[in-house]
Amino acid sequence: MVNMARGVADFGSHPHSAQRCVHRPQCIPEWGSDPNSAGHTQAASRRLALQAHILAAAERVFAGAGFGGATMAAIALEAGLPKANLHYYFGSKQELYRTVLAETLKDWLEPTHVITPEADPKTAIEAYIRAKMALAVARPCASRVFANELLHGAPVIKSLLQTDLRDLVQAKAAVIAQWIAAGRMAPVDPIHLFFTLWAATQTYADFEVQVCAVLGQPTFTAKDQAVATEHVVALLLRGCGLA
Repeated sequence: MVNMARGVADFGSHPHSAQRCVHRPQCIPEWGSDPNSAGHTQAASRRLALQAHILAAAERVFAGAGFGGATMAAIALEAGLPKANLHYYFGSKQELYRTVLAETLKDWLEPTHVITPEADPKTAIEAYIRAKMALAVARPCASRVFANELLHGAPVIKSLLQTDLRDLVQAKAAVIAQWIAAGRMAPVDPIHLFFTLWAATQTYADFEVQVCAVLGQPTFTAKDQAVATEHVVALLLRGCGLA
């Protein structure tokens, strides 16, 4: 799995960021000194929940305003928290932005764990497609933040794309190549299969306004999600000879 801790620490090429990010959650006072105590565990759970809440608010603000237009004050308002709370967990807007990007990529790549040599190709690829479609619909703002970063040349996340992401895709593509060589699925380009899968799933988040305009409706409903998911699954499985 991608080493996100390393990836976030390595981010430093963004034109707005000259410092390596320094996380502060470990400095929060805990109940008692025993790391195995109930108080310590409860405090850690609250800390993680608050961090997740802040990141979700940041996704929405970054998606709407972009990195340049977003402010810590706006993110604090979206999260319903004092601005000081944001700075306690994330020292700057740059650090918060880097974390949003890294967590988004981590969540997108987690479902690839089903792609293993011993897995059934149809079951594994279908599970990955469904997971990506669900993420695209559940977290469209995260997808838009990520897409906007790439459209601007990936100044923050390029090193992670060239190392962790590339390594993982190469490893999973090697598994797919083994399936093809064994006659378990149709001959496709394993790496370009990932590009196609990403494009087919993320379009429902990144271009939702276009999708809804063509469908002639204001929102992308749960029924639309179900129809789109079955379409993408069937189309890609047929292309892989797995229908």
